[in-house]
Amino acid sequence: MRILLVGASGAIGSAVAAALAKRHEVLGAGRSHGEHRVDITSDASVEALFEAVGPLDAIVSAAGNLFFGPLSAMRPADFNLGLQDKLLGQVRLALLGQHVLRDGGSITLTTGIVAEEPIREGANATAVNAAVEGFVRAAAMELPRGLRINAVSPTVLTESLPTYGPYFPGFESVPAERAAQAYVRSVEGPQTGRVYRVWQ
Repeated sequence: MRILLVGASGAIGSAVAAALAKRHEVLGAGRSHGEHRVDITSDASVEALFEAVGPLDAIVSAAGNLFFGPLSAMRPADFNLGLQDKLLGQVRLALLGQHVLRDGGSITLTTGIVAEEPIREGANATAVNAAVEGFVRAAAMELPRGLRINAVSPTVLTESLPTYGPYFPGFESVPAERAAQAYVRSVEGPQTGRVYRVWQ
């Protein structure tokens, strides 16, 4: 398969690339790293990426920024960061990407445990991740040509504990390599409209 992996240089993206590259051609893309550069908040940038890479069998997104901060100080512009980046950015990859996928291709987006298990200072993250999951479940009913779409929802990564551990007291972490297997399942398996939870 020819697989486009957006966010290929991050903790999850690197592990997903390593897992998929054993059997497939993986094309890496990111905002500032990777073979291809893309800004997922821009239609023109995403369209240019798809034009550059050509026909694909799968699109995987391990990208998207969120806002973390106390609700008492949060402004609408802060909340909008996650809406424009992780939510609409990933939806943009799916909406535009469906047209460059070969029949039977797949789209895999990334959410996170906070969609169902909120944390302090994570209202934006909970709302955005839950919205991505809702989009995946609904889009799966309408995609043509046997196309599939799923999401992967990991808990906090072991590799990210030094940075994000304080936000997740008492949560079990998972190594990125383990989370990557859910992306393999989404790309290579037959299911659609699923949220694969990697929480322990």
